[in-house]
This record gives sequence, structure tokens and C-alpha cells, in this order.
Amino acid sequence: MSRWNDLTGATSGEEYAARFAALARGGEDVHGEARFCAALVPDGARVLDAGCGTGRVMIRLAELGYDCVGVDLDASMLAVAREQAPHLPWFHADLAAFEPARLGVAGDFDLVVAAGNIFPLLAPGTEAAVVGRLSAALRPGGLLVAGFGLDRAHLPVPPGITLPEYDDHCAAAGLTLVDRFATWDAAPYDGGGYAVSVHRRRGTPDHPEHAAHPEHP
Repeated sequence: MSRWNDLTGATSGEEYAARFAALARGGEDVHGEARFCAALVPDGARVLDAGCGTGRVMIRLAELGYDCVGVDLDASMLAVAREQAPHLPWFHADLAAFEPARLGVAGDFDLVVAAGNIFPLLAPGTEAAVVGRLSAALRPGGLLVAGFGLDRAHLPVPPGITLPEYDDHCAAAGLTLVDRFATWDAAPYDGGGYAVSVHRRRGTPDHPEHAAHPEHP
């Protein structure tokens, strides 16, 4: 059982979607994660949204022309995603046991994004396994992008993973830290309570990449 399921009972999909819909109606920018990812990989790149939730990030990336796959453990969130974008591939799966081939999906993603506090909300003790699974889903040179809170002010639960711990898991999974930011708008990280980390899978890339440092206005 993940910390997310403990918190919500896996029944919060409609409520979660409604909250972001209200923010969008109020003029808030709700596409920062998608814009950040789009600055890192070429047009048409393959993207795995790990912990896709209601699909907010993935749907926007698909609209921008990216080849996307979404995976989540919360059936209520996936129900909303499938209702909003039934033409996109959504899969109900545990990231700690994620294997693209078992779902009939090719691996070798150009980018994996884990937004929405995925790592602090995993089942305790599965963080290294999830990093390993996501790294294995990347092509050599592919990028893992994860944004999550590090303190109680940025999380709905007590903190579950530190940046050094996350970096250690990434290193063990064959990933190298490229850069770290304080927000999805690419503000420099200064040691605050939220971080967006970009790691690259070691190996020789098979096609040219964008810069690993997103440039946003």
C-alpha cells in the first residue's frame, strides 16, 4: 500500500481533477511540468508519465506532439484520465514492479517524468526499486525528471525521502545528476523544501538531444 493510497483511499480522482480545473479557470498556469519536459527532449520524443494521476501533464505533452504513456496505481485517478483522453494509453500498474513489455509497451523512453510528489508518496522501502524500474525504461542517454517536496510544508505527509537518498538510488540505477531546480519554471535550487531533479541514464544516446537545462521565459 502506497502512502498516497493510505492518505486518500484511492478515491480522490474527481476531487484532484476539480482542484486543478478550478486553478486553470482562475488563470493559474497548470502546465509548468509539461513545459519543463518539452524543453528537454525533441519534438515527438517518447515520454513515460510515471504516476500520471488524472493525466494533466501527459495530456498536455500529447497535445504538444509527444508520444506518451501513462502509468498509475490509483484507479480513481486513471478513470478521470481515461475519460478526459480516451485515445491515450493509460495503464494501471505499480511502479515498483513496472515493466513496459508486460503491458505491451516498448521501453527505451526518451524521458520519464515523475511529477506530483511521486517519490515521497510511494510505499516506504520501494523508492530504490521504483528508481531502478524507471531507469530501466529509459534509453541510454534518456532523462528521468522528478519533482517532489522535501519538508512538511511541501507535502501532505511527513517527508519520506531526502535528496541525498534519491541521488544514491539514482546512482545505483545507472543515472547521473544533470541539474536540479527549485521549481518547474527552472528557478535555481537553493536548498529549499521542493526540488526538481534531472538525471540522465548513462550510456551513449542514439540520437541528438536537446540541452539538459530547460530555458523558460
